[in-house]
Amino acid sequence: MRSDPADYKLVAPGKLQAVVSLLAEEPGQWLPIAGGTDVMVQFSAGKLAPRKLVSIWNVAELRDIQVAPDEIRIGAGCTYTELREHDVIAREFPLLASAARWTGGIANQNRGTLGGNIVNASPAADSLPALLAYEAELILVSIRGERRVPYLDFHTGYKTTRMERDELVQSICLGRSFVGYLHHARKVGARNAQAISKVCIAALGRLRGHTVENVRIALGSVAPVPLRLTEVEQLLQGKPIEPQLIAQAQQIVAAAIQPIDDIRSTANYRSAVAANLVGEFLEQLRDSGKAA
Repeated sequence: MRSDPADYKLVAPGKLQAVVSLLAEEPGQWLPIAGGTDVMVQFSAGKLAPRKLVSIWNVAELRDIQVAPDEIRIGAGCTYTELREHDVIAREFPLLASAARWTGGIANQNRGTLGGNIVNASPAADSLPALLAYEAELILVSIRGERRVPYLDFHTGYKTTRMERDELVQSICLGRSFVGYLHHARKVGARNAQAISKVCIAALGRLRGHTVENVRIALGSVAPVPLRLTEVEQLLQGKPIEPQLIAQAQQIVAAAIQPIDDIRSTANYRSAVAANLVGEFLEQLRDSGKAA
């Protein structure tokens, strides 16, 4: 059964200050909606609880991409189409560009936003492992001002975050410091696009000689939150990538993740695939050193 539009109130102030003022006046009562790709699915299925909606779709302060010498700042309202078509993102942050191509079809990419993906907080979201690997920072805004928080610990549990009820994600900041890195992204699902991931990986690494100088690995669809494999990264640091080390890393992966059985896959399958994806990345990283 579809939801009844009469059960909802929708306003579109058009200005960021007006939006955060609404959130401050009635914390938790207003649901910000940008592209609406997730909200409208819930609405059509009759699963969206009656409430007040505030459109942030055409808020200019949320829609630009600013490129500075040391970082790129992506407005939370930027769409996947804008991400995948942006020259700097495609060149310097290919993990995020790949995730943008994987997220739904063209219609979804034209409407869905990066900020919406973050706040929706699905552990299966394609873009979130890329943000973990790039060690993104979020700028949250309210009438109290702005605060900058590391994305690494933004998710506190399934569909829960550190964002206060009167806050909005204004932008996502990525440091421009990944020249010379191998960037690796893979999505395992029924299809690359228009299908939710069974498991996905976003990883990057750089060797010094034949040893690991820096490595970052993140997985989606294997835990209640998108997961950064920090213990695996610590194991690899400063070591040459050899078969025994890859096997050790895969054992740690199996212990770190918390996969579930659902309609898309099984926990056993996800566990095996996650270990294989990490192994594949490490083999490619090792081989990149041979080619250098």
